[in-house]
Amino acid sequence: MTLVYSTETGRIKEEKPITERPKGDGIIRIQKQTKGRKGKGVSIITGLDLDDTALKLLAAELKKLCGCGGSVKDGNIEIQGDVREKIKTYLESKKGYRVKLSGG
Repeated sequence: MTLVYSTETGRIKEEKPITERPKGDGIIRIQKQTKGRKGKGVSIITGLDLDDTALKLLAAELKKLCGCGGSVKDGNIEIQGDVREKIKTYLESKKGYRVKLSGG
């Protein structure tokens, strides 16, 4: 049982533990995913060891490159559509990352 209120101190706030992103192995993985998206595919880019602002900037570059929408969720970049090859060539040639295509 958790204590939520005390007559002496009032409401007791429960502190949430700070979660860190798992460190990658230096390889960026791009996978296609359609599960839970009503058949619409997205390309998910994982393994980037960047902070939130750098991730948002890279996501903006990739969205502009592909001409489609996307977002940053849980340290991963999601780009709408199956544009894995275009993203792979951009990240390898312009950014110097090691990239693998994973999944179907």
